[in-house]
Amino acid sequence: MDVTVSSRNFELTPALRTTTEEKIGRLSRYLDGMDRADVHFFEERNPRIADKDVCEVTLEGHGHHVRVKVAAADPFAAIDGAVDKLEHRLTKLKKRLVDRSHPRHKAAAETGFVADDDEVEGLRIVKSKRFAIKPMTPDDAALQMELLGHDFYFFSNADTGRAGIVYRRREGDVGLIDQEG
Repeated sequence: MDVTVSSRNFELTPALRTTTEEKIGRLSRYLDGMDRADVHFFEERNPRIADKDVCEVTLEGHGHHVRVKVAAADPFAAIDGAVDKLEHRLTKLKKRLVDRSHPRHKAAAETGFVADDDEVEGLRIVKSKRFAIKPMTPDDAALQMELLGHDFYFFSNADTGRAGIVYRRREGDVGLIDQEG
């Protein structure tokens, strides 16, 4: 696994870099095919936040992206917390991938019988909506999102003619996801 370690407003010591590369590198045993890991450390600037050292890890491979963000009192504790969360998420992803291809799961899907433990482990779609999409600019979509009080808004981009989503970022800004092509 290719591990990239970076930092912002944070001193990245050689010991922290080595420890991070070793611990994140070991995660490949949970799920084959995770090709790349990006680890980013930064320090929270808000004086009211006790756990100032933040570690964000993004794993990519086989079309899957697994991301965690952990804050702790020191960077070594942050990377340990991130590894724990990633182990749990990778185990869950592997179970879902194995269950999807397992013959027992296929037979259960055909008969309509799904065991309770499968339902708890997997995500379920509980509501579905359909609506007409009118073309609009990303700025108009952001305004519509604000007016509706939603965290995201799906629209047809009048500039490109492709589907797009505007969404509220944690910092309060608005992000745009645009269909490639």
